[in-house]
Amino acid sequence: MSAFTKSLRLGVAELASRRLIIFAMVAVPLLTTVFFVELMDRGLPLRTPVGIVDNDITPSSRKVTRMLNAEELLDIQYHYDSFDEAMASVRRGETFGFFLIPENFERDAVTGKNPSLSLFTNMSFFVPGTLSFKGFKTGAVLTTAGLAQTKLTAIGMTDDATKALLQPVVVDTNAIGNPWTNYNYYLTTSFMPGLLQLMILLITVYSITMEIKNGTSVRWLNTAGGSILRAMAGKLLPQTLVWSLVGLAMLGMLFGFYHFPIYCSPWIMALAMVLMVIASQALGVLIASALPNPRLALSIASLTGILTFSIAAFSYPVASMYGSIGIFSYILPVRYYFLIYVKQALDGVPLYYSRYFFAALIAFPLVCSCLLGRLKKACQHPVYVP
Repeated sequence: MSAFTKSLRLGVAELASRRLIIFAMVAVPLLTTVFFVELMDRGLPLRTPVGIVDNDITPSSRKVTRMLNAEELLDIQYHYDSFDEAMASVRRGETFGFFLIPENFERDAVTGKNPSLSLFTNMSFFVPGTLSFKGFKTGAVLTTAGLAQTKLTAIGMTDDATKALLQPVVVDTNAIGNPWTNYNYYLTTSFMPGLLQLMILLITVYSITMEIKNGTSVRWLNTAGGSILRAMAGKLLPQTLVWSLVGLAMLGMLFGFYHFPIYCSPWIMALAMVLMVIASQALGVLIASALPNPRLALSIASLTGILTFSIAAFSYPVASMYGSIGIFSYILPVRYYFLIYVKQALDGVPLYYSRYFFAALIAFPLVCSCLLGRLKKACQHPVYVP
């Protein structure tokens, strides 16, 4: 048999003998995908539990309460008698905020004394706190507009004139790419490739550096005829096949079973996924070559994979980051995959406009080959430093 065939058979045998690694490669990404899709199946958290303090108890205050409860983001579950009671409930975690209607609200509104409506939200829980604030703010604005319309109508203005005065400019909002404002369509599709990249980095670095730690790197290299390139290909190709199948299965679940929007050919996303798998493996090889020590290399791989969720610009633009931080987003394969997903699957633009992102993914294996000589020396003279 040729040296490459021997190296490939060794890689397949090694992968097949490690059931825990196979479980981590297959079960963890797929089960996590199902978990997150089902967790956010409604697309947007709705009906946040909140309370209200009505110190006026008049038809106007009850109208405000009904208006707030009609908001899809709010669910008024508690009616409190005082501010202190409502604040204590928020501190206990029963609600995420409350709306305060002051005394003499109706009288002051009718006589033009400009009463104040107060809203309180618990921002310790960012998502429900933000949603409750948005719902309260919308209710307060609508209440203000309603009172103003009542006053203007009372002095003889027509409905059309009142509407033109209250809203002189009508804003037509169009959410490009995700008109449904569905959290699932961008959170899951960014988090899952990020998790997949993290697992690929860890398994790749572990597979390479453990050869040095266990002192088997010399045999591994000799099996490949002394070529580090053949040795690396024999070890990683079986993993590439498994990772690619797992990635394609994730895409099939998202776009096929759960019907996520896709405005391009599925083959484009499939190609992007395979290239991201190869690029992530290349990044793992680069880390193992620079630090041929399992403890250090796995630490760097873990740190890189975890920081992906922060610096890959899934929800915070690179342009708004500090330059010293934003530059790291360009060394992460999953960033280019996500840009391809946005351009192709969500926006449906021609493939031509994603050519640089595909080129970046292809460049990762070329860059990692620069340090293979260093890795070969480490394999020829394995020294493990705890």
